[in-house]
Amino acid sequence: WKQNKNGGGYFKESRKTSEVKNIIIICTGNSCRSQIAHGYFMFYLKNQANIYSAGVEKHGLNKNAIESMKRDGIDISNFTSNTIDEYLKINFDYIITVCDHANESCPNFPSKKAIRIHKDFDDPSKKNNSDNIDLEFDKCRDDIKKFASSFKKKYFRPSWRLALKPH
Repeated sequence: WKQNKNGGGYFKESRKTSEVKNIIIICTGNSCRSQIAHGYFMFYLKNQANIYSAGVEKHGLNKNAIESMKRDGIDISNFTSNTIDEYLKINFDYIITVCDHANESCPNFPSKKAIRIHKDFDDPSKKNNSDNIDLEFDKCRDDIKKFASSFKKKYFRPSWRLALKPH
């Protein structure tokens, strides 16, 4: 516990912050899972973080991912597929991998104090024999949405508290 600088009581120090942070979300081809996560992280962390997504390779934006996000009210159609190499000079606070391949292949970013987080999500684009590809993408989308929401609760203050300043 620390005393408020203005003497107005005590507060518990936390990893949560009000500073704008840099977050990169990485998967194999930056076409589906990382793009979906990019959309939700932007939605949940507006004005609190700069969100980037990239792949070990560049596969282009998956049209099924775009449609799945559209069904949940989020437009990712303007996003671009990028490679990790494009962001090596950015000092990231969080490096998140969303597939095992990216976690194993991810280069060592020069970010000094980055917190690395790994959460493997099934790749819905690999479910070629599925009777309902939309359902596969929506399941993945919903899992990533829960992850993004949990991430915000764990590492960031609620956005309404950002406007509150001690007097």
